[in-house]
Amino acid sequence: MTTTLRHYTPLDRFLSGFNHALTTSLADHAHAERANPGRDIPEVELDEAQRRHAAGLMRINHTGEVCAQALYLGQAAVARDPATREHLLRAAQEETDHLAWCADRLRELDAKPSIANLFWYASSFAIGAGAGIRGDGWNLGFVVETERQVEAHLDEHMESLPEGDERSRAILRVMKDDEVRHADNAQAAGARVLPPPIPSVMRFMSRVMKTVAYRI
Repeated sequence: MTTTLRHYTPLDRFLSGFNHALTTSLADHAHAERANPGRDIPEVELDEAQRRHAAGLMRINHTGEVCAQALYLGQAAVARDPATREHLLRAAQEETDHLAWCADRLRELDAKPSIANLFWYASSFAIGAGAGIRGDGWNLGFVVETERQVEAHLDEHMESLPEGDERSRAILRVMKDDEVRHADNAQAAGARVLPPPIPSVMRFMSRVMKTVAYRI
């Protein structure tokens, strides 16, 4: 029996990437390889204000995972070293777990993902590809800076969530552990320190995203 390997054309790759963008940005369910960390934690009763606040924070985190998917895939698309590409794709798969867990929690809170996710996906993919073009050291440096900033905002969210919302906190706790590991691995793989003003610009864009995603 002869096996024929398919050779993908640029159009094939474009359509595949576009399908991934739509699926990641617009679908409210993604497939997780790992069990949801909050699955076995009892739900608590939240009043309407608490529910809206928790939903806003989890919508931010869901959008952040949409951005992470796009960033990593944009960087992987232009990575020169196969080991760097594999590092980015492996991290992207873990971010898919995060995306699914956040979507699960949004449904439990009777809330929807941000309507601006497709915009954030496209913007993040372009930023990731732009960062990766400069070389793998800068590519990995971008991973480190991104994950350190995400780690900080996850700490803020765990403090800000309504008291007793341990289902959400359990998800964010595992997400934070993964983000720390991604940053440490990138650092060990040869990440370069990003020069000013790049980290400041990244923090500004993150603030804009969080402001929008909290509300819509």
